[in-house]
Amino acid sequence: MYTTSQPDPVRLEIFKNLYQFIAEQMGIVLQNTAASVNIKERLDFSCAIFDASGLLVANAPHIPVHLGSMSESIRSLINDKGNTLKPGNVYLSNNPYNGGTHLPDVTAITPVFDEEEKQIIFYVASRGHQADIGGITPGSMPPHSTTVEEEGILFDNFLLVEQGNFRENQVRETLLNHPYPARNPDQNIADFKAQIAANERGVQELRKMVSQYGLDTVQAYMKFVQDNAEESVRRAIDVLKDGSFIYEMDDGARIQVKVTINRENRSATIDFTGTSRQLNTNFNAPKAVTQAAVLYVFRTLVDDSIPLNGGCLKPLEIIIPEGCMLNPTYPAAVVAGNVETSQTIVDALYGALGIMAASQGTMNNFTFGNDRYQYYETICGGSGAGTNFDGTHAVHTHMTNSRLTDPEVLETRYPVLVESFSLRPHSGGKGKHSGGNGVIRRIKFLEAMTANILSGHRVIPPFGLNGGEAGQVGRNWIQRQDGTQENLNSTATVQMQPGDIFVIETPGGGGFGKVSCDRS
Repeated sequence: MYTTSQPDPVRLEIFKNLYQFIAEQMGIVLQNTAASVNIKERLDFSCAIFDASGLLVANAPHIPVHLGSMSESIRSLINDKGNTLKPGNVYLSNNPYNGGTHLPDVTAITPVFDEEEKQIIFYVASRGHQADIGGITPGSMPPHSTTVEEEGILFDNFLLVEQGNFRENQVRETLLNHPYPARNPDQNIADFKAQIAANERGVQELRKMVSQYGLDTVQAYMKFVQDNAEESVRRAIDVLKDGSFIYEMDDGARIQVKVTINRENRSATIDFTGTSRQLNTNFNAPKAVTQAAVLYVFRTLVDDSIPLNGGCLKPLEIIIPEGCMLNPTYPAAVVAGNVETSQTIVDALYGALGIMAASQGTMNNFTFGNDRYQYYETICGGSGAGTNFDGTHAVHTHMTNSRLTDPEVLETRYPVLVESFSLRPHSGGKGKHSGGNGVIRRIKFLEAMTANILSGHRVIPPFGLNGGEAGQVGRNWIQRQDGTQENLNSTATVQMQPGDIFVIETPGGGGFGKVSCDRS
């Protein structure tokens, strides 16, 4: 098969879809073979393929915060183990300081070798949110952790499969030999095996592609797909204007961002100087998460159908001062930085660009469990309105793209009842275009368990833009069996007894533009 220095438009479209199709096939295998509700039902996972240097080439439409950061994990593996990588090896990583997001998100990475097994030609990776990876609370999403050790077990380019042999004893020992060990290592191991299987599907499909089209052509079009994405982002930058925004969070921390457009180079500088220093809470976002949020925002500005990939980042210079809450240093706690602060970065960027009001700005992370059960979910809310559209009611927004577990599955697998789940009327901000409404979710406990809420926008409302009103803040509270009510903060750990109901009211999105007054 011939190669060329210029892509053929038809073949570019074919390869672009082929790469995405391979990532989607990996996702189907992972969903079908996983053991945990988290991966199987909530679809809290992501799969992607990378070139030989670790740059993202294509992904399935999974979780944006995973996809924009996984490339850092691959490059960390290359830097750390580059000379020792062998065919049949699979590595495990969740290190937030090496491309990870937070400890429950564990990435399995498989190098793909050529037919002679001499050189690495691609990498495939799958990242899944483990239902529990240890830490001080069941579900590994502790609201009040202050160090990463309290959040669970850290894998840093851990050799999971050695030349085709699964190292179960070593994995199990790592999961259990920790001050706060994993509560269900059997489930962890089952999900790791599902990730290995997903990666293997990616390896097989890439090899089929190479066999059909030739390695030179496949690698050339990987570059063309990235170049196409780069040009698409540059076209989006062409119509943007400079802007800045300061975003305050419930705990008083603030994100400051300035976007400067360089017309000549068709590039943008995103500068987070002025953002709060590293926090003593777990709302620090690893640098890879901050980059993922920036990548997500600029990808959403592109109208073309392109896969999110490394090319999208080329026109962007991202300045994140070391030691600030968006680029913390070890051993800072980060579990909320991935799920909460990532959302605020996105809204701050949209605010700076004047494009869209704030969405609910939180994932409303709800975990509960004991020694036998561990469960985690994120809960939908209202999305923000924009220049020519209303916000949407009851959706997962921006950096999350997971589902809620079906009530039948949740109630079969865990001793809880979904007492009600409904829209939260009038919680979206009014405006020329109104923000979307949040939801009210009531979970009744049938057994004594520890429950945790890790959320935002319980104090500061999601902002409106151009005269639009803010969305309503969320609310967390408990209705005890004896009828008494307990109000909770944005982050809380509580003991639930049989008959108690945990109530989560999620924020609405902000409105955009002033409501016109018809005085006729």
